[in-house]
Parts: sequence; C-alpha cells; structure tokens
Amino acid sequence: MVVPFMTIYCHKVLHFTLPEAGYIMGFFGAGSILGALIGGKVTDKRGFYYVQIFALLSGGVLFMLLGFQTTFLTVAICSFILSVCNESFRPANSAAIVHYSTDENKTRSNSLNRLAVNMGWIFGGMLGGLLAAINYHILFWVDGCTNILAALLLLKLIPASKVAKTIKNAIHTASDPAHRDGVYLIFIGLVIIFATCFFQIFTMQPLFYKTQWHFNESYIGLLMGINGLLIVLFEMVIIHSLENKRHPLNYVYIGVLFVGLGFVLQNFLSAAKYSALIVLFFLTIGEILGMPFMNSFWIMRTTSGNRGSYAALYTTAWSIAQIMAPIIGGLAISFVSFDLLWWITGGMCLCASLGFMLLYSHTLKQTKVIPLEETVF
Repeated sequence: MVVPFMTIYCHKVLHFTLPEAGYIMGFFGAGSILGALIGGKVTDKRGFYYVQIFALLSGGVLFMLLGFQTTFLTVAICSFILSVCNESFRPANSAAIVHYSTDENKTRSNSLNRLAVNMGWIFGGMLGGLLAAINYHILFWVDGCTNILAALLLLKLIPASKVAKTIKNAIHTASDPAHRDGVYLIFIGLVIIFATCFFQIFTMQPLFYKTQWHFNESYIGLLMGINGLLIVLFEMVIIHSLENKRHPLNYVYIGVLFVGLGFVLQNFLSAAKYSALIVLFFLTIGEILGMPFMNSFWIMRTTSGNRGSYAALYTTAWSIAQIMAPIIGGLAISFVSFDLLWWITGGMCLCASLGFMLLYSHTLKQTKVIPLEETVF
C-alpha cells in the first residue's frame, strides 16, 4: 500500500522536490537488491522459516517508523533499511513455496502465489488510495500492521516445529551456489532484459496513455485492474493445462515474444480505448505464459541447500530491472518519442525471446549428455 504512493507522499506531503522523491524510490530499489541477496544467503544457511518471520516483523515496524520521518535524510535511510528487511522475504518465500510443492505442481504453486500477489496488489492499491485520501499516516500504520499480522499468522498456522527438519537439511546440504551456475547466470541476464521492458507497463505506459492517447486516470486504472483480474481468473487454469507438457523455457520465450508484440502494437494502433484492450490482451497472455515458467526453470536447477541463492539472484534481477526501466524509458521519451521506446522494448523482448530459445536448446543438449541433477556447473 505504501510504495505505490510514496512519490506522491514525498512531493505533496513532505514537500520534497520531484528529483528528491525519485531518489527516495532509488533507495527503495537499492535496498531491495541488497535485501534479496542477504535473504537468499541466510535462507541457505538457516532455512526459509525464520527469514520470513524476521522480514515480516521488521518490515511492519519499519513501515510505521517511516511514517514519522520528515527530512530527506531520515526518509532515505529508513526507506533503504525497510527495503533491505522487507525484500529479504522474497527469496525465503520462494524457497518455502518449493518446499511445500511437488515436482508435478511446482508451477501451479508459483502461479497460486502470483494470484495472491495480484489480488493483494488490486485490493492494496484500492485500500491504499482510500486511506491516502484520508490521511497518509494511516497508510503507514495499516501497511505495517498487515506485515505483523502475516508474521503472527505464519507462527500460528505453521509452527516452527513443523519445518525444523527442513531447516536442518538446508543447513547441512552441501550445494554449489547460484553464481557458479553458468546457464543460470545467462538466464538471469535475459530476465533482466525482459523485466526492464515489462516494468514499462507500470512506469511509462500510463504516461503514454495519458499524454498521447488522452485517456483519463480512471480508464488507465481500469486497464491495470483488468490485467490483474484476468490473471486471477485465468492463469491457474492455463498453467494447470500446460504444466509438465513441455520444458518451461518453451513457454517462456513465447510469453516474452507476446509482451514485445504488445508494446510494438502501440506504434500501429489508433488512439482508442479498444486499442488499449488489444495491447492489454498481448501483455497479459505474455505475462501468464512467461513468469510462472521462469520460476519453474530456476527451481528445477536447485537443491534444498542452494535454493535461497537462486531465489535471491532471481529477485535481484527484477529489482535491477525496476531501477533501469524508468531510466531507459525516460531517456527514450526525452530524446526522441514514445515510438522509439516501444520499438526499443519490442526489440529487447525479441532478443530476450531468442536468448531463451537458445538457452533451451543448450540445456536440452546438456540433459542428453549427463543427468539433469548434474547440469549445474
């Protein structure tokens, strides 16, 4: 609830300049990268359970504390520490999802998690907007309390005793970390390229719809809501029918290509509401095909002893892209136009799609030579 409104809060309530508000979000991004790396490392050493508890409890307290900060320096420091603590949750949570899944349903498990995230994004954004309209300080307190409530529910519903064996196994399982897996590092590079394009949906595309196609904020918000609703309604069904039918990278490169086509179409379609719906269809199909199977790919290369480091790199890739996306988008628009941005994103998605295709061919050759569990190098 807090993060989507943070720039508005900094500019309108704390009276920071627009560049200063942007720097605050930069501190959030930098903290998320460090938090993901630390969270993954600790998950491999101590197990996923207590990392999740710590991240939720500390994040809750820090959200409340952030609401009391009024100067640029204190907001920046608190934002950075909050992001480090909060983002350490993601690698641990990814490892937990794998732990409670089987080989047959791991993709559906991640899709179920994405469904929860999308529902939270829709509901949290709506509630956050209402609370912000009343009082921004309430926003910080409610967001903090939801974190703490989640930690208490986790302690109650899944006591530590139920995962004690998992924690012990994670500590004593000797496995190579993710940075020694050459194939995975290439995969991470391709994910960064794709994610940098994907984040244009939340950074520059709304601005394009407002300034170029002259949509009002209500319709732009409706488009984002439709995207989340389609994912909630259809992703699990589609993944259920596709899972274990083909190698995950087969679906990934098709999904990435769909996203690229969605961006490029904006250079050809007229400025109409139905055009935005056509673009939304391509972007949503690409998201549904690509993201769940990206998770499946990195999961299949892990063991209980290195899952945290793999999840950390994957989370870090998205954090890096979140920082790069507005920079690349802003430069393309400032120096040329939105048309150039959509050609760039389309071209980057095409390159990433070809990269995933080649990576699939490489991993297929590897599995024909040596057993799958020995393909990490």
